[in-house]
Amino acid sequence: MIFGQDRNQLRQMYIDAWRKHQAGEVMQPLEALISKVVAMHPEYHDLLSKGEDALDRDFLPEMGDSNPFMHMGMHIAIREQVSTDRPVGISIAHKKLLLRLQDPHEVEHQIMECLGRALWESQQNNSAPDEAQYLLCIQKL
Repeated sequence: MIFGQDRNQLRQMYIDAWRKHQAGEVMQPLEALISKVVAMHPEYHDLLSKGEDALDRDFLPEMGDSNPFMHMGMHIAIREQVSTDRPVGISIAHKKLLLRLQDPHEVEHQIMECLGRALWESQQNNSAPDEAQYLLCIQKL
């Protein structure tokens, strides 16, 4: 797993990458990727600037909260999937959607709906995500 299992360590990576970006420091490739995703989301900049306050915060959907770390993590996951073409065909589906929508951020948000559904279904079924259904969902966008 690219980030590990510890929630605070994962969140700290976002905080550190954003701090390094703002300070103009040299970053590792993963930090650069994270900072690009963070830069696309100004609504999260203040939270990340708070540092440790962001580490322990729970984001509860039932309270109307969306988890910014999950949201940005899904952007990163989609970029990794497209770059490795896994599931096979996602790169072509992404390219077609990009040609139609002309907005890379919106394309990722559209795909994110399919990814979220695939993850939810796998959790409900206690199984691995169904890559074929996930890809089919993207191809229908």
